[in-house]
Amino acid sequence: MFGVHRNRVKRHSRRRLLIQALVACVSNGYVQGFVTGKVFGSPTKAFCIPWLNCYSCPGAVASCPVGSLQTVLGGRSRGVSFYVMGLLVLFGVVLGRLVCGFLCPFGLVQDLLHRIPLPKFELPHKVDRAMRWLKYAVAGLLVVALPVVLRAATGTGAPFFCKFLCPAGTLEGALPLMAANPRLGAQVGGLFWWKVAVLVLVMLLAICVRRPFCKYLCPLGAFYGLFNRVSLYQMRVERSSCASCHSCAGACPMGLDPEREVNGPECIRCGNCKAACPTSAIVAGFELRAREALAKRDSAA
Repeated sequence: MFGVHRNRVKRHSRRRLLIQALVACVSNGYVQGFVTGKVFGSPTKAFCIPWLNCYSCPGAVASCPVGSLQTVLGGRSRGVSFYVMGLLVLFGVVLGRLVCGFLCPFGLVQDLLHRIPLPKFELPHKVDRAMRWLKYAVAGLLVVALPVVLRAATGTGAPFFCKFLCPAGTLEGALPLMAANPRLGAQVGGLFWWKVAVLVLVMLLAICVRRPFCKYLCPLGAFYGLFNRVSLYQMRVERSSCASCHSCAGACPMGLDPEREVNGPECIRCGNCKAACPTSAIVAGFELRAREALAKRDSAA
């Protein structure tokens, strides 16, 4: 029985890793860009993908929603991109943070780094829970407030998150461009080395701490987390089958207790808890919301 259980966990891990890798390859499928060091300029760049993927990556075939939103908010037009916001709300309503667990390329980077066989640790519970509020501050201040305030004061705002913090942009955009264009090295300054330091810190943390960027800094994860409890895709713990063995908690990369937090804003819906449950007490899918609606209708009748 335990051998079957371990095999299920391994199969799920391999399947999720394959999906993440495929999404990363499709999102950054312009291979020639990595060779020439030129950012892809096709009309597809006018479209956003719903996960973090840098516009400046030489292979990126579409735009990052966070960068696109900041560009509009800080632009001279003083408008709001209903297209970008509508796309984010759509994926939030349908999937919630499943986008983080299965689709985000930088999530894949963190998952791979955590496989490096070095000592692992978790931050003290109170520190961890307090730091998880940082991503909401990042979303509110760097992504929305500062670009809008600066635009109001000077006529145009800066993409603060992309410019000063985003490690995915440094990894996917700045470093490949510099590798393909050595002459760019003469133009870098303190801001570039600050961004490199942020990337190195996040990557080192990811080796020892599971998904640190997703837990503490990602504004997109903060936004999608708001929809977890109301999204069409849902997860549920069947109490009648749960053995309270806490295998699910041990498998959760976000350090959650799925018995209490399976649809909470921190859950990235990676399915690790479902695969690790020896009694199959955790269920997930789009049909759960439909079942709840039918049950309420029947009880009302």
